[in-house]
Amino acid sequence: MTEALFEDTRHPTGAPYVADEGTTLCSFLDHHRATLLRQTDGLDHEQLNRPYPPSTMTLAGLLKHMAYVEGVWFGVRFAGGDAAPPFDTAPFDEDVDWDFASASQDAPDELRVLLRAAIARSNWITDGAESLDQLAVGRSREGEPISLRWILVHMIEEYARHCGHADLMREAIDGKVDL
Repeated sequence: MTEALFEDTRHPTGAPYVADEGTTLCSFLDHHRATLLRQTDGLDHEQLNRPYPPSTMTLAGLLKHMAYVEGVWFGVRFAGGDAAPPFDTAPFDEDVDWDFASASQDAPDELRVLLRAAIARSNWITDGAESLDQLAVGRSREGEPISLRWILVHMIEEYARHCGHADLMREAIDGKVDL
């Protein structure tokens, strides 16, 4: 009977309790990615764009922002590629929060597709990496090299913070928690 208590080999996030470092990091990152998508699932344009003062942040903005962040860290900084559309022509020099602000012009399904596509590109890049020690083509703002390991941990941190925001906003919209 006590053996049944220990048969579960996965954490509620889906991360195995015992795995190599890459599997562990990617499992936690995938959990947070799925959480953000789940927190926005089924919401319409008005709900996704509803701010909660004093913040102007919205769930739509979070979806678009995280698509941008995925592309910057994995596609641009790590792999050395160009920003993917629509971020390749975004006027960030005029509005540093363009990703958040412009999301109100996008349809809910377009935002979800944008994030899912960014995640797929990031996974493709990550899957092709030599190791977690592989250095990014780009460097930090201070000119320091950046490893894939650091980028994965940073992305977990970025998603975790924004998933906390999304949890609060979703509960305020329709009372749903623990989606």
